[in-house]
Amino acid sequence: MATYMKEGVASSIEIERELCERVDQIRLARNVTQKQLAEQTGLSKRTIERFAKGEGTSLDTFIRILQALNIVQNLFAILPDPSVRPVERIERGGQERQRARPDLSPDDEGEWEWGDD
Repeated sequence: MATYMKEGVASSIEIERELCERVDQIRLARNVTQKQLAEQTGLSKRTIERFAKGEGTSLDTFIRILQALNIVQNLFAILPDPSVRPVERIERGGQERQRARPDLSPDDEGEWEWGDD
């Protein structure tokens, strides 16, 4: 999987399968059975089996399993805290952004035509 990730060629299905397999390896390393994990998460054993194979899992299932294995905090390490933007805050006088706005150059606007009001 690392080869795919380096080249940016991995599909979402391949990434899902790899993540589920890694979580399942953590489950095995902690000596937790699929039945025990199902009981801890409130999910069915069949859902845990499908998860282990990377067969179309939901985000809710993924989070429940991470919580049961005490590794949910790792999710927050993936994405940076969006509130920490010191340079942008200084530029905006301490105010938070309220909406995204694309930068339009004069070339992007195109020529005016009737009905473009």
